[in-house]
Amino acid sequence: MTPLPETHSVRILIEKDTLEGILTFPKGATGLVLFVHGSGSSRMSSRNQFVAQTLNNAGIATLLFDLLTAKEELIDNVTAEFRFNIDLLTNRLIKTTDWVVGNNETKHLKIGYFGASTGAAAALLAAAQRPKIVKAIVSRGGRADLAERGLKDVYAPTLLIAGGKDYPVIQMNEFALEKLICEKKLLIIPGATHLFEEAGKLEEVAALAKGWFKEHFLPPKPEF
Repeated sequence: MTPLPETHSVRILIEKDTLEGILTFPKGATGLVLFVHGSGSSRMSSRNQFVAQTLNNAGIATLLFDLLTAKEELIDNVTAEFRFNIDLLTNRLIKTTDWVVGNNETKHLKIGYFGASTGAAAALLAAAQRPKIVKAIVSRGGRADLAERGLKDVYAPTLLIAGGKDYPVIQMNEFALEKLICEKKLLIIPGATHLFEEAGKLEEVAALAKGWFKEHFLPPKPEF
């Protein structure tokens, strides 16, 4: 019987602020995926938790965390002033990545990003600034276009996933795909809308993400 993954809450210190997170660590994990949620969401996103569980079942560790502090979330719920501040979100992700790399429990793991909506833009921009650390990126319905200025500097293999009925996001991802120079792929899931709420569609996203991370977390094949 496969042992259940270990899950516990973490507090990530960002200068004078603290971000709340949930770290899940399957036994023998060699990779860790940081979930970068979209606008108006948090570490409690049911969609991201579903994808994270799929990754955990495949032996991949996950970190779901809040990009905003508790105080900022209260303000953002009223004004929505932080959720589209891509520079702020990117900085928070970079700081969290540095925390992961410096943490004894996680520093040996290969790092990947799973970004949704505006979180995908932050994931791409953060990966551009940490090219030696980030090994793979998956975007779900992501605003990759908002990362235009950093796309040419992304080296991590990047999978963009869009719903077949999410026409504006398809166009935004096609635009970003042309700008990316790394290993890249755009996959469109037929019949899915922006949140992949249709039956079986989120399962398809999770399966694609699992395959992408497992492929790119594997050690390089030896050359003869």
